Amino acid sequence: MSSMRRGWRRPFGAVIVVMSGVLLLSTATTATANPATDGLPVDEYVKRYDHPMGSQIKRVEGDHSTPETIEQARREPARDANGNQVLASVEGIDVSGHQGNVNWAHWWGQGKRFAYVKATEGTGYRNPYFAQQYNGSYNIGMIRGAYHFALPDRSSGAAQADYFVNNGGGWSRDGKTLPGALDIEYNPYGATCYGLSKTAMGNWIRAFHDRYHARTGRWPTIYTTTNWWNTCVGGQNFGGTVPLWIARYNSTVGPLPPGWGFYTFWQYTSSPIDFNRFNGAYDRLVVLANNG
Repeated sequence: MSSMRRGWRRPFGAVIVVMSGVLLLSTATTATANPATDGLPVDEYVKRYDHPMGSQIKRVEGDHSTPETIEQARREPARDANGNQVLASVEGIDVSGHQGNVNWAHWWGQGKRFAYVKATEGTGYRNPYFAQQYNGSYNIGMIRGAYHFALPDRSSGAAQADYFVNNGGGWSRDGKTLPGALDIEYNPYGATCYGLSKTAMGNWIRAFHDRYHARTGRWPTIYTTTNWWNTCVGGQNFGGTVPLWIARYNSTVGPLPPGWGFYTFWQYTSSPIDFNRFNGAYDRLVVLANNG
């Protein structure tokens, strides 16, 4: 979520990744604008159209994290589906076009072992830095995945799932690729729930969920906040198939949305960049990547 830019550019060799019919080529010292930038310079295009994960949660709910709560969050015991304490967790980050070309060596050195990278928003925005970020995190050794910022009032859930998969949001069973994530949060343009009833919002999410599974064989992760979910989705249950990525910028994860008894990822601060933890040991993160 942070717009903090990492100016250091690491020269990676050319890497080709094929995912769900999408070819990603990273030579990656600079980013080129995608064809849909409306003639804008790349960074202006990002500033205008890229809403990073959690940006609207911070706007509405605030970020109450401090150095003390961040440290407490890192010490908070991870727990399994039965509420039993898990002895280890894994730290990671998420990035968007606002981070530009990311210094992955730096974050690896800080102990981050997974990353989520923004790929798309609605059906009109593609992160122009996606190749460097997605391939760069992989090259340094991280387990990585892509995420999509939902705009449910613009087009159907199925259409946005297709756009996401067609532009980097696919999945492959390589032990290094996490299922794509649906970022569903407060509307950056207007009404909190995008003008949809709880039933209609649940149906929109279900359409994305089903289409993503049909295209990739995986169920998407859902990123959200409990307050937004209770307001806009209510008691509709996705917990049987969908890993939960909860955003709460405090020392504890707090109450979860209906249908989930535990979280898979927790985004616990947005400063200096979005920090996340996986609720389990590293070998369980590999299992998630492999669809185990």
